[in-house]
Amino acid sequence: MAKLIILGAGESGYGAAKLGVKMGYDVFISNDGQIKPTYQEKIERIGVPYEQGQHTMDIILGADLIVKSPGVPDANPVVQAALAKGIKVISEIEFAARHTDAKKICITGSNGKTTTTTLIYEIMKNSGMSVAVAGNIGKSFAGKIADDQGDDGEGQYEWYVIELSSFQLDGVYDFRADIALLLNITPDHLDRYEYKMEKYVSSKLRISRNQTSNDTFIYNADDPVLLEAMPGHRAPSSRVPFSVDGKKSGAYYDGVNLIFEDFVMAASDLEIKGKHNIANALAAVVATKRAGVRNEDICRGLRGFKAVEHRMEPVAVVGGIEFINDSKATNVDSVHYALESMTKPTVWIAGGTDKGNDYEPLKALAKDKVKALVCMGVDNKKLMEAFAGIVPIIKDTNSLTDAVNACREIAQSGDCVLLSPACASFDLFRNFEQRGELFKAEITKI
Repeated sequence: MAKLIILGAGESGYGAAKLGVKMGYDVFISNDGQIKPTYQEKIERIGVPYEQGQHTMDIILGADLIVKSPGVPDANPVVQAALAKGIKVISEIEFAARHTDAKKICITGSNGKTTTTTLIYEIMKNSGMSVAVAGNIGKSFAGKIADDQGDDGEGQYEWYVIELSSFQLDGVYDFRADIALLLNITPDHLDRYEYKMEKYVSSKLRISRNQTSNDTFIYNADDPVLLEAMPGHRAPSSRVPFSVDGKKSGAYYDGVNLIFEDFVMAASDLEIKGKHNIANALAAVVATKRAGVRNEDICRGLRGFKAVEHRMEPVAVVGGIEFINDSKATNVDSVHYALESMTKPTVWIAGGTDKGNDYEPLKALAKDKVKALVCMGVDNKKLMEAFAGIVPIIKDTNSLTDAVNACREIAQSGDCVLLSPACASFDLFRNFEQRGELFKAEITKI
């Protein structure tokens, strides 16, 4: 029985363990920190031995194969020791793909991944196709395959729609996407890539690794970083660009309609608003058409699709003030999209754990659209200094309750209160999901 060691015990680690057991591996999980109680309980339920708070190298270096969770970088000493011994170290995504024959639509990008992934999945599901969603959204790819695969080794789904982060792509080698989407590339997580943008770009481009001439690579023709990288991109797959800025090739927005081949739909019919969501919709149109969905089913899916949770999610209108939860906006580029789509005077809540942000790209939009900035974090100095003299009112708060109360004092009927932090959540919250949930809970108290 082959020995499978899994590094990390979160959603990816647990999913890989579950699939490993089903595939007949001798599985062991090693986690250098404490395992969350929910995952500890799940791991014990499937009978997999584990360790936490340490890595026992004698056990790990006895592996036939190592699967690393996305949070474990290639530079990790344990990974380096395994590679030095000749042990193959792969990602959970790579491991999962080895155990399914289903077709895969894979989506990556610095922003818009979750919206586009969910949109593609909903269109395909509602058109009657056999499809599941997995990856960096909901259940891990490996866990989903473990649950979906019957005893005969046959899966029940013909398609998987998979959201992929750069961390997940770092450990893929033989993995192949039938349809790959690269939505955009802006600086993010550069600490993982030695603060070298070219390494981050290379990681994102791995989504088209191993594609053949029968496959499709969909990319953003408006993205300057991506366009600079494309001449050196050698994948033989069919390339389809999308554009909202007037480039009339592939899929494009002409100022009124979304157009791709024989597909035409008015942008005004979209429930999700903003130029960035027109781009997401164009990418979804190409992907679903290439997967065989009929035009009328794509139109119906686009018209009925609402914002995903924590991404430009309408919360409520109270006293004529609209509240929007954009907690998932953890970088400057995401906030740029959010502010760009604002049509009302905006009270903007931002702040958290700064990731080396350069706020310069937001200043023109802030000056034009933001009537007040409410900073919410342990240390708001950088954010406050960046927008001093640009936004008329700036408030310093250190809790969500204080931030919402400050917004209530400033906002008037006809205004919008936008939570779009531009920062990670870890100074005050577990993650962006908790930040968004607590924001919504605060609004219900008003």
